[in-house]
Amino acid sequence: MTGWIDHLIIAPILVPMLAGVAMVLVGDRSRASVVTLGLVSTVGLIVLSVVLLGLAQDPLVRIYRLGDWPVAFGIVLVLDRLSALMLALTSVLGFAAFIFSVGRWYRAGTHFQPLLQFQLMGLNGAFLTGDLFNLFVFFEVMLAASYGMALHGSGVARVRAGLHYIVINLVASLLFLIGASVVYGIAGTLNLADLAVRMRGIAVEDRGLLETGLAILGIAFLTKAAMWPLGFWLPPTYAAAATPAAAILSILSKVGIYAVLRVWLLLFGDEAGASAGFAGSWLLFGGLLTIAFGSIAVLATQNLPRLAGASVMVSSGTLLAAIGAGQVAVTAGALFYAASSVLAIGAFFLLIELVERGREVGADVLAVTREAFGTGEDDEEPLEQEAVGVAIPGTVAILGISFMACALLLAGLPPLSGFLAKFAILAPLLGQGDGPVPATTWALMAALILSGLASLVAMLRVGIDVFWTSPAPRIPRIAVLEIAPILLLLTLCAALTAAAGPAMDYMEAAARALHAPTGYLHGVNPPVPAATYGSGG
Repeated sequence: MTGWIDHLIIAPILVPMLAGVAMVLVGDRSRASVVTLGLVSTVGLIVLSVVLLGLAQDPLVRIYRLGDWPVAFGIVLVLDRLSALMLALTSVLGFAAFIFSVGRWYRAGTHFQPLLQFQLMGLNGAFLTGDLFNLFVFFEVMLAASYGMALHGSGVARVRAGLHYIVINLVASLLFLIGASVVYGIAGTLNLADLAVRMRGIAVEDRGLLETGLAILGIAFLTKAAMWPLGFWLPPTYAAAATPAAAILSILSKVGIYAVLRVWLLLFGDEAGASAGFAGSWLLFGGLLTIAFGSIAVLATQNLPRLAGASVMVSSGTLLAAIGAGQVAVTAGALFYAASSVLAIGAFFLLIELVERGREVGADVLAVTREAFGTGEDDEEPLEQEAVGVAIPGTVAILGISFMACALLLAGLPPLSGFLAKFAILAPLLGQGDGPVPATTWALMAALILSGLASLVAMLRVGIDVFWTSPAPRIPRIAVLEIAPILLLLTLCAALTAAAGPAMDYMEAAARALHAPTGYLHGVNPPVPAATYGSGG
């Protein structure tokens, strides 16, 4: 590596790691210091993500080799358009969750803020790593933090859902290790670029075992992506989590999507020989089934947190089905959809607590106490009687407009980015040529339309109940720091709508690089014979 600017690639991992360690050392002695550290870290990550988005415009990827070891032997971080996009989404969502938590939620426990920082560290590392082993390492860092965040607070429902979440992810991690071991035993490497080169020369008698190992890896990824029937854990876990924790946890399913997209297109692309297109139909049909299951869950619940969790499943299914279609233009639409859905669902999770705050007598007084001491029916009388937040003029109008914006985004209705994203996915499939449209295209179109209708019906039903039929008996008291991150995320969705052209240009460039990964392979490991270890860089 040459030039100090290349060291910025590792900064999204180091910044939250150092902030989290410092927060643990400070503990509960100085909450102002903890908040200051969190603010510096999250704002710094946003600045870094913007800079890295600019650096990712080069045709070749940028790499960072820890210790300057050769790529085949050392740890390598890789920056391209896809990883830069995911870093930007993570930083924005992390900043929103942090700002929301500063209003009141950090009072429920001393470890929420460091857990958030370690969560960001694991997410950023997973998006940047260039080999399967360190992908597993960052997965575990991310999951370890998410276990604490899912259980943060107390209450029977939260503990039950959190323990289910832990068990499922431990099993998925075991499958990850088994799959990676099989792949290493056959190919002799876990570096993704090196593995992609070696895929072409795998002996016929070994190819079946290698594909089996990668399929086991795929099961681990799809469990984290919440594909049906592996995603039954998601709605109850996210519904039971604390509000800012649920907001940042909502992007965890996209880590599984990212891993599938990265590994599948890199290892099973057009140049993968006999393995080209391996399991693509499973992604397509699995995505369609996930959309169906998520849509049924959306219609079946009248609980806002579970509705948000079911919407995450619909989002994951849409992305999996689009990836399974195997077309550059469809993948570009899927990336646009990923950006829109991450922002919209994050805003919805944060909004839910504010909408429901005034619907129960004493809700805003009891909220912090319940968060700290449980949510069961046997809760004690509140220990803390201070009012939370301030009365903002037009509070109900702000909440209602925000709810309507979330409904439009999640249902994929015009004029916002959710509609543009679905249109970008379907348009290439419907305009493939003069021949008949494949049945899978009709199935995907029906799934997207019906899932949008299900979301619209569910959101209308809940919205009518909350804002019209049985409105809150009093105006909820909310802090400016609580409503500000919601408005920030929705404003970014509006900006994504207004700048849809430049955004789609970026997504199309990222999709082309994913489907034709020559730039990735040459950037990480310059072309050498498959049996020769290159020095990289």
